[in-house]
Amino acid sequence: MHQPAQRDRQDHQRAKRLHRVLVCAAAVPVMLIAAGCSSDSGSGDDAGKDTSGLGATTSADATAAPTVQAAAYKKLPEPCAVLSKKTLTDLVPEGAKSGKEGTSSDTASRGSCSWTSLDNNGVKGSQFRWLNVSLLRFDSSQTQGEGDQLAASYFTKQVQEAQSVTGAKNVKSEPVAGAGAQATAVRYGLKKKEGAFKQQTVVARVENVVVTIDYNGAGLAGDKTPDADALTKAAEKAVKEVVAAVTSANGSGSGSGSSTGSPSAAPSKSASPSASPSKSAAKASPSASSGKKS
Repeated sequence: MHQPAQRDRQDHQRAKRLHRVLVCAAAVPVMLIAAGCSSDSGSGDDAGKDTSGLGATTSADATAAPTVQAAAYKKLPEPCAVLSKKTLTDLVPEGAKSGKEGTSSDTASRGSCSWTSLDNNGVKGSQFRWLNVSLLRFDSSQTQGEGDQLAASYFTKQVQEAQSVTGAKNVKSEPVAGAGAQATAVRYGLKKKEGAFKQQTVVARVENVVVTIDYNGAGLAGDKTPDADALTKAAEKAVKEVVAAVTSANGSGSGSGSSTGSPSAAPSKSASPSASPSKSAAKASPSASSGKKS
């Protein structure tokens, strides 16, 4: 009589064990899925961190600009004071004290001065001389480049313009030693209504500054034409003196070109000449009355 009751208890126990097995079996895939989701989420976070890190590096690299070396020279000397009294007396004897400074809205970047000399000897004729000194300084710029490179480009342009003046005869060019980083003298003859002119243009570059000397002479009203070699020698002497004045104005050791801070601003518009000094030299001539005999 006790056997049915015992079987019932055994059946009940087997049912409970079966229920636990089913519950555990159902729980296994849930745990695996949960673990899988947790793993995916973790790897996703790591990927996100890596991506953001790469993005930050790319952005920094894109915004970083190359350093441009600051220009060596920061100012210019007074243009009418760059030549000694003796030099002016030799080049423009009758006009050594009459230097006329050119107009400039930025004297730290651009300046010029000219002298006119007319030695009137009456019926024996007259000797005319005209001298012009031009100074142009270039600053360094992130967009345009370093000042000395900009100055070198302008130097080349000035020499080429002096070599291609309209109407020039017997054009000759020669390097000039001892006048900055590079210097060239260009000379030629130019026929004008007043007489035969001998023109000398000497261009020199010292660091980020370009110096241009225009010097011409003529024998008027029957006077002899000046010696071109003598005029060229005088112009070369003058350009060396101006280069020394530029260096002196910027202090000892300023030509090293070292940069300890941010580069200077780009050249201002006023630093770009409206016309080449050599073109002005080609037009320079005495007034109609200067060649008349007294």
